[in-house]
This record gives sequence, structure tokens and C-alpha cells, in this order.
Amino acid sequence: MSNSNDNNYAPPLSPDYLIRYTTLRQLQVFEAIHRLGSFTRAAEELFLTQPTVSMQIRKLTDAVGVPLFEHVGRGVKTTEAGTEVYEACRSIFSTLANLEMKLSDLKGLKRGHLNMCVITTAKYLTPEMLGEFSRNYTGIDLSLKVTNRDTVIERMHANEDDLYIMGQVPEDELEVVSYPFGPNPLVVMAPRNHHLVGKKNITLEEIAEEYFIIREPGSGIRDATIRKFESKGLKPKIRMDLGNDEAIKHAVFGGLGISILSMHSLSLEGIEGPLAILDVEGFPILRKWYLVHPKDKELSLVAKTFLEFAIEYEPIIRKRMEDMWPPLKELIIEQEKAEQKISESIKKTINAKTLKKKAKRKNLKSS
Repeated sequence: MSNSNDNNYAPPLSPDYLIRYTTLRQLQVFEAIHRLGSFTRAAEELFLTQPTVSMQIRKLTDAVGVPLFEHVGRGVKTTEAGTEVYEACRSIFSTLANLEMKLSDLKGLKRGHLNMCVITTAKYLTPEMLGEFSRNYTGIDLSLKVTNRDTVIERMHANEDDLYIMGQVPEDELEVVSYPFGPNPLVVMAPRNHHLVGKKNITLEEIAEEYFIIREPGSGIRDATIRKFESKGLKPKIRMDLGNDEAIKHAVFGGLGISILSMHSLSLEGIEGPLAILDVEGFPILRKWYLVHPKDKELSLVAKTFLEFAIEYEPIIRKRMEDMWPPLKELIIEQEKAEQKISESIKKTINAKTLKKKAKRKNLKSS
């Protein structure tokens, strides 16, 4: 029987050593390298120098006592021990995130933190929304990560943020909950001096003869562009792909080709600026913005409040787009009518099936 007066007793597998010689910053750096597969990309994401990242990993490796990474080509991947450390990292960060969420809820909306991650095109509307939100809730600290679609999905898998804004819901990649909250029309843009500017009802076959500057592989806008052409048995003549809307706009202005981008990318200069919107059949492609989070994620009070705020912000987003390009208003109304018809048709089909089942059960009982 153990002596209850023994003050030197320590529980088995005491974590004192790792607590003493590892830091949360080291684990944060390690997690970023594991997720991104690169010391350089981790340094960029965390706004650290590469020597600092290397030093943090060296200290963590010394504390653990075994190598955590191995080089594969130009990248790195975790060793077996590194994979174990990564799983522990996720558990620790998840626990801390839940603690932060519960503490924020206890404080109400006087204090708290909101982590947002959005696709690159959403940078044209998200900062303004966050600005308006912060004026209403001055005690909330805001963090915004703007990146490409693939990285947004990676971060969603790792549960790194509270909410995500996307133009295409990643239903095939993971289980999510999504909320549409504003129009995101895709339009064909050309330099102001382009020979098709001012022409009415341009066919898709005509613009298929032009060179295109489009978004990088994996982009939702690129996917929508390719699908639009394929629906007519066509292929766009891609001269260049770029991962940044502003770079694409400059390439279009420079005469390298035309492009299909979100109308939001013209928010500052408007449609009377150096780029013009072409009148092409089947355009604009009427897409929506979506607020997204993993299905099993428990939202903090701050995240829930922003979600409600963003949905209520929809009329402001819509009006800005309609003011920029008035014909859009009628197109959105037509789309909403079509969606309403589809919704009613689905409801009728469901009701008919329900009535059929009830009648079948009734007949079985009576027989």
C-alpha cells in the first residue's frame, strides 16, 4: 500500500519533461510544416524567418529525442515519431480552441476572437464586412487569412478557423454546413480597347477564339469557366494561368488575353475603369458566396453572431453589384424565381411520396 505522506510521488508517464522543454510556438511551427510540407511555406504563413522556423524545430526535435521530419525531394514529410507528435498537436490545439471558445462565451460579446479564412476573390468583400462587424462589436479581435481554395480546404480539415468564405461548397472533399449569403456573378472581362467591347450578344464560339488568362488549377472560377465551355463542346485557349485576381486583371489590361472573373474584383475601379465587361451569351454565371464550416464543428458565440450578421448583410452586397451593373438585378430575380419553382417541385414530389407511403401502410393495416 502506498504511503499517502510520500510527497515525492509522481504519476506514471509524467509529461513534466515535455512541458518543460517544448513550447506551444514550437508545436505551432511543427504543425504548419507538417500541413504545408515545407519549411519555407510554414515560415511565410506564420510570418517568421526560415532560420527561426528551423531553430524552433531543432529545439522540439531535441526535446522529443528523435527526428520528426525527413526530406523527400524538395519537400519534407513527418517520420513515424513526427506523425505521433502531429496527432498530439491537433489534440492540444483543439482543446485550447474549445477552451478559448468557452471563455469567450462566458464573457459574452464584449471580448473574443474570430478567425476567418477566405478564398482569394473573397478579399474584395470580406474586409468591408469585418469592418462593419467590428464597429458593432468593438471588443472582438479579428484574424483574416486569404488564400487559394486548396489551402482553405486543408485548413478546414485541420479545423484551424471559425468560418470560411468560398464561392463553391467543397461537398466532395468533406462534410460541411454552408450558408449562401450574397451574389457572386462571374463575368467576361477584356481591356477597354478590345474589339469585342460594345458588341451585343457575343457567342461563346466567338470568345473561344480569344486567348484566356484564367485562375490556377483547383480554383472554383477556373472550374466554372471550363464547365461553361464544355457545355457547348468548346475549350478555352488558355495562354496563362495565375493564382491572383489582380495579376490576371493586369495581364488582361496588358493585352495578353481576356478573362472570366468575379464582378467583385471590379469593386474599386467599377465597370467604367480600364477593364470592360463583355456581353456574352450565358453570362454572367450567377454564383453565390457561401459561409462554410465543418459539419461537426461547434461554433463559438462570436462565430454564430458573425454568421447571422453576414446573412443579414446580403442586401448590401446585392445592391452594390446591381448598382455596378444594373442588368444584374433582373437576372438575379429570374434566378430566384427558377430556384423557387425547383424548390416547390421538390416539395410536391416529397409530399406525393409521403402520401403514397401512408396510403400503402393504411392498405396493409386494413388487409
